Amino acid sequence: MGMDRIIEDKRLIKPKHWRYIIIGAIVLASSLFLMLRNPVSVYKTELNRLSIDNVTGGEFHEFITVTGEVEPITSIYLDAVEGGRVEEIFIEEGAMLKKGDVILRLHNQDLKMNIMNSESSLAYQSNELRNTLIQMEQQKIQNKRELLRIDYELVRLKRKFDQNKELYNDKLISREEYLVSEEDYLLAKENRDLAFLKMTQDSIFRSNQKDQMDENLRSMQQSLRMVRERLENLNVKAPFDGQLGLLNAELGEAINKGQRIGQINILESFKVKAEIDEHYIDKIRQGLTGYFERQQDTFNLRLKKQYPEVRDGRFEIDLVFTGEQPEKIRIGQTYNIKLELGQPKQAVMIPRGGFFQATGGQWIFVVDPSGTFAEKRNIKIGRQNPKYYEVISGLEPGEKVITSNYEMFGENERIVFK
Repeated sequence: MGMDRIIEDKRLIKPKHWRYIIIGAIVLASSLFLMLRNPVSVYKTELNRLSIDNVTGGEFHEFITVTGEVEPITSIYLDAVEGGRVEEIFIEEGAMLKKGDVILRLHNQDLKMNIMNSESSLAYQSNELRNTLIQMEQQKIQNKRELLRIDYELVRLKRKFDQNKELYNDKLISREEYLVSEEDYLLAKENRDLAFLKMTQDSIFRSNQKDQMDENLRSMQQSLRMVRERLENLNVKAPFDGQLGLLNAELGEAINKGQRIGQINILESFKVKAEIDEHYIDKIRQGLTGYFERQQDTFNLRLKKQYPEVRDGRFEIDLVFTGEQPEKIRIGQTYNIKLELGQPKQAVMIPRGGFFQATGGQWIFVVDPSGTFAEKRNIKIGRQNPKYYEVISGLEPGEKVITSNYEMFGENERIVFK
């Protein structure tokens, strides 16, 4: 019996290979599936529900819109120089004033009595000074009269002494009589020198005293005028030409000394006061310009003053007109002012929109050139104004972006238009 012959399997794919083929096919199919599957999350919406705007290039103006209120360029406050009760009001709020016009009159009985007593006291002292000056003049005359008497007595005694001297030489009188006449003459001469010295000293003293008393009299007269002016201060007058913008006084009301009772507006020019959010405090400085439009006319302004206080998250600025002012401008009018925060420069811009609240300006949906979908793209936002955002990077002019609110898009990264 012959041996069995092994029959060779001539099949190309042997049964043991099918297992590897099937595994490879599964791996290949899985890879193709993963490669062909779209991993991007998609949100489908109607195109007319979206706001789509163009990315543009041009001059970017960084400005903010603020509401300003017209005020007079200068306001002068009226304070009561003297206290009293309002007796009469001559001019009402809003009236035009000339310097010196009496606005109201106060009544102060105590002040009137004090002024009358002061006038009486000053008048008495003034009269006393005058009486003293008269007495000094009389004393001056008396001293001159006394000196004249002494001079007369000295002449008489000298004549007698000269006569006795001759008589004594001729031995017609005694030596004692001669010596007495000599002593009388010498004594009279000494008295004359003393009287002249006394009169000279009195004259110097009187001259100094008179100068001092004259100065005191002038001071008293000045004090008397000032006291009388206090009574005149009961008439509250306008210190400058202007408009009476405020008057806080009623008939019969008691007004204290120094109390603020009114305000006068100088209407030679006007300013605009505005409040700004403290977010912009580092960008606000003197010299910034702004403008507003009224009845197709544009009026330019310049920032003149920035107030340092911040209250409730806002601070104030004053703007003045650099050219013409609106006709019939009135205090209290309000205007929407565009305040420039810097010089314009070339930039890529997109219109403002609701997207910013959701993205913080870090990304945006960019419309594909086909116009069938939009995809999320990272961007960087710079400056902004009430109309546009400045795009520092991520977009080019000519592209289109979705600027409406993104709340309905969720976490999806692609928007497909139906």
